[in-house]
Amino acid sequence: MAVKIRLARKGRKKLAFYHIVVADSRSPRDGRYIEKIGSYNPVTNPATIELDFDKALTWLQNGALPTDTCRAILSYKGVLIKKHLLEGVVKGAFDEAEATKRFEDWIKQNEAKIEAKKSNLEKSQDDELGKRLSVEKHVNEARAAKLAKKNADLAAKAAAGDKAEATAEEAAPEVTDQAPATEESAPETPAEDKPQE
Repeated sequence: MAVKIRLARKGRKKLAFYHIVVADSRSPRDGRYIEKIGSYNPVTNPATIELDFDKALTWLQNGALPTDTCRAILSYKGVLIKKHLLEGVVKGAFDEAEATKRFEDWIKQNEAKIEAKKSNLEKSQDDELGKRLSVEKHVNEARAAKLAKKNADLAAKAAAGDKAEATAEEAAPEVTDQAPATEESAPETPAEDKPQE
């Protein structure tokens, strides 16, 4: 029976995450597996990987074959280099203390790379946010200037309209409230005083 370390897809459409499983190579992708040794979420940046290091190392030493993606994940987490160093100890190339020292040095370098990547991502996000804020500020200033110009134009038109009305009032003849004298002098006769025909 060929045993593989591979990914089993979970999650919903366009938001997949994977379980890292040890399974028979003949079983379906999302089917029966022997043991779950971790999870992998490629949606986050950087990808989130949770792995049981000791179980993964044990399965590799027992002959489980990782798929290409799982090989990359195991390499990223240091399982493959640990296996390589332990094989060097077995062959007598160096002792176990030297293997442990080399592995710790590799872990420090790898963590430094990961931290550098995270800091670069945070810096790029901050820079992008700063650029977007400056563009938005520029757009807001342009809108404010346009609105101020529009308000100034309306105020100028209103002032011109008021001035035109004032000149029109000065040019028009004055209308008196008194009616013509002829109408005032003619007394009205009440209906009772009118002769009946």
